[in-house]
Amino acid sequence: MGAWPSLSQVIFAVIFAVGVGYFIYNMRRLIALIKKGRPVGPLDHKKERWRNVLYIALGQSKLVKRPVSGIMHVLVYLGFVIINIEVLEIVIDGLFGTHRIFQFLGPTYGVLIGLFEILAVLVFMAVIVFWLRRNALKLKRFWSPEMKGWPKTDANLILYFEMVLMGLFLMMNATDFSFQQMNQGNWVSGSIYALIQNWPEAQLHMIERFCWWAHIIGILGFLNYLYFSKHLHILLAFPNVYFGRINPPGQFENLDSVTKEVKLMMDPSADPYATPPEGTVPEKFGASDVTDLTQVQLLNAMTCTECGRCTSECPANQTGKLLSPRKIMMDTRDRLTALPKEGESKQLLDDYITREELWACTTCNACIEACPVSIDPVSIIMSMRQYLVMEQSAAPSELNATMSNIENNAAPWPFNQQDRGNWINE
Repeated sequence: MGAWPSLSQVIFAVIFAVGVGYFIYNMRRLIALIKKGRPVGPLDHKKERWRNVLYIALGQSKLVKRPVSGIMHVLVYLGFVIINIEVLEIVIDGLFGTHRIFQFLGPTYGVLIGLFEILAVLVFMAVIVFWLRRNALKLKRFWSPEMKGWPKTDANLILYFEMVLMGLFLMMNATDFSFQQMNQGNWVSGSIYALIQNWPEAQLHMIERFCWWAHIIGILGFLNYLYFSKHLHILLAFPNVYFGRINPPGQFENLDSVTKEVKLMMDPSADPYATPPEGTVPEKFGASDVTDLTQVQLLNAMTCTECGRCTSECPANQTGKLLSPRKIMMDTRDRLTALPKEGESKQLLDDYITREELWACTTCNACIEACPVSIDPVSIIMSMRQYLVMEQSAAPSELNATMSNIENNAAPWPFNQQDRGNWINE
């Protein structure tokens, strides 16, 4: 009969179970929020969608179009993911009371840990550069009005998180006496150990244990912080790219509600005055709130990285218009997460996104092209415009005049069809 687990194993199991359990709980909350949107029909072009996941989400092909920040992000992304492979070893050690259980791999283990240590240093340096770009150089796209308050704090917290986790990993290795005695894989931590090797072994062991516990608790904390952070894109980028737009950028989706109305008008046998079945809710044209948007549009909003590439490419924003595609996505996400508290007392239109923002969009799709994870702010803008025009007849006067001219003159200009060729005489 095996020995009873030690107190440290029990504590570790409880912490691990709570951390993973709370993460699962938050992911269920996230899925429930996204499901508040309208379901989408069957997807086509599945091969192309998987190819996009491979190149855009995994390969980060759109990100490196800006090589400086793109390459550093790839480095942080790969380093953070690869280094955390060691979390598997920490979990096994914590649950079963072992210590560096994968040491049986011998020289291979040393090479892996050595590579992890180099990556940790590179990630640490890249994160410092990111912090300087945001807080010292103050790049314009990180200091827009929508980035004040929590978004700015959130971005910095993530950077501090990553620096601390990399530091804990290196110190854990540097103070692990048995690991340093192996003299394999301590490519970076060996230099730190050389500075502290004369410290009492008991003190080194205490520091190693502190860093070990702090590292795994930090990883679990980071995992659960994602739900409340823009870094949720670490998880959502892959499904978001898969569900991303495949059709040509200038092609807008047909509204099913409009299609049904047109079919009703074209059907000679249909009775337009027929009373709908009791309890039937008329379909809304367009969207005034998040529940009118599709689940893919809500997934877009929850995936937004707040990097600001969309806004920096937006011609309307560059010319001083109120529109910021990043703010459109942030406002949609904020309204969605506040929906359980606010209910119908507020809505996305007017309470979060103004009409001026919606009509400032030129639908040029530059924001979609710039987004590294295939987010589509234009689709949300167009859905809300459709609501304004078709439900409230609230289009700008210039647009109303244009539509009237098209209806009456078959052209957007206020000239009778018989006078359209008069310009030739001039």
